[in-house]
Amino acid sequence: MKKPLIYFLCTGNSCRSQMAEGWAKHLGGDAVEVYSAGIETHGLNPRAVKAMRDAGVDISTHTSDLIDQKILERADYVITLCGDAKDKCPVTPPHVKRIHWGLPDPAKATGTESDIEAKFNEVRDDIRRRVERFLHDIASQT
Repeated sequence: MKKPLIYFLCTGNSCRSQMAEGWAKHLGGDAVEVYSAGIETHGLNPRAVKAMRDAGVDISTHTSDLIDQKILERADYVITLCGDAKDKCPVTPPHVKRIHWGLPDPAKATGTESDIEAKFNEVRDDIRRRVERFLHDIASQT
C-alpha cells in the first residue's frame, strides 16, 4: 500500500512548516511520507529548532526548501500553514487534497525572550494537536 505523501507549505519554510514536518515524521513514523517547503526560503529558525527540541523532536538537520513541483504533483495532501502560502501555492493536480491551517507566525512575536519562546511553544503545541488529528483522520480512511 502506498504511503500518503503530506506536503506542508508556508511562506519561508523556517518555522511553522518545519515544525509540522517534524511532528508528522515523529508521530506518523513510517506510515507517511512527509516534506515541507516555502514560497521563499528564509532558513531554519533557531527558535523553532529549540521549541521542537524542548518537546523531544529534533529538526536541526532540516533545510529550508522552495516548493518542488515534482513533490507537489506526487502529494496526496498539501497543507498550507499561512495565508501567503495558501494564496501563492502553485496549482495542484486534481487528486491533491488541499487543506489550510491558518496559524500565527511565531517569528513575528515581540516582547521579552520569554514571551517570544512562549509564542513558539504555543504554535508548536497547536501544530502537534492538528497533526495528531490529521494523522488519525487519514489512518481511519484506509
